[in-house]
Amino acid sequence: MPIAEVEKIWMDGELVDWADAKIHVLSHALHYGSGVFEGIRAYETARGAAVWHLEEHLHRLFRSAKLYHMDLPFSYEEIVLATKDVIRVNGLTSCYVRPIAFRGYGEMGVNPLNAPVNVSIAVWPWGAYLGEDALEQGVRSKISSWRRNAQNALPAAAKADGQYINSVLAKVESLKAGYDEAIMLNEAGFITDGSGENVFIVRNGVLFTPPTQAGCLDGITRGTVITLAREREYVVREENLVRTDLYNADECFFTGTAAELTPIREVDDRQVGAGHRGAVTKELQDAFFAATKGEDPRHTDWLSYVDD
Repeated sequence: MPIAEVEKIWMDGELVDWADAKIHVLSHALHYGSGVFEGIRAYETARGAAVWHLEEHLHRLFRSAKLYHMDLPFSYEEIVLATKDVIRVNGLTSCYVRPIAFRGYGEMGVNPLNAPVNVSIAVWPWGAYLGEDALEQGVRSKISSWRRNAQNALPAAAKADGQYINSVLAKVESLKAGYDEAIMLNEAGFITDGSGENVFIVRNGVLFTPPTQAGCLDGITRGTVITLAREREYVVREENLVRTDLYNADECFFTGTAAELTPIREVDDRQVGAGHRGAVTKELQDAFFAATKGEDPRHTDWLSYVDD
């Protein structure tokens, strides 16, 4: 999806013009994928722009950096303020937010420890990741031939730049085969996630999603949906799933910051349920979007208002 340019990007403590947000061609991360990042959204609410689960996302950024022995040169509090500043200076009421910390210029080779760590935050308007129509009609998915990274090869607990080349392979394969998205298995053959989303199924009114031990990211939207579902007295089980569980589900959907809550209408040319968004998916979608707009008084703490 093309990026809609805005005025400023925050880079290492300064707001710079969009066109001047550049790095050196010999930056370590460009060659070795040595960076960590987050995907966050800010939503328009009655009180102005509000960042969705900002604290949780930034805490995960720091956890990811720790796993890769990256000492961020800015504090958590500084990055919180910088995130709000860059949204405010660009005059955005809703947007996608991309903080990234990466090994910069000054060191080459697979030992990254002497390379400097740079931090940037970019924001831009971004609609539904899998398409506006997909939020109601759902998407077509296929089980990828590419397996998800093994936990002891690349840790799923980290949201790291280089790890996503695995997702790129799966995504491109699915698009070239005529589908909208991929679903990945681990080496044991259990469902992990999509190329950039967690996966849920609904069967007989019960929600199932793979456990993080299967190799999926511990998604923040995943956790949000689990909370919203349990508040509505749905049983949610974190269990290993195989591909036939998707084929035979009553409903199936993706969750993620970019994808939000997107139904899956078909897997491997097999219709899921009624072939469009199901009743449970719609109920959880409605609850999710109400919370993002600040309309659920139980979860106002999930929003960080830009002008507070």
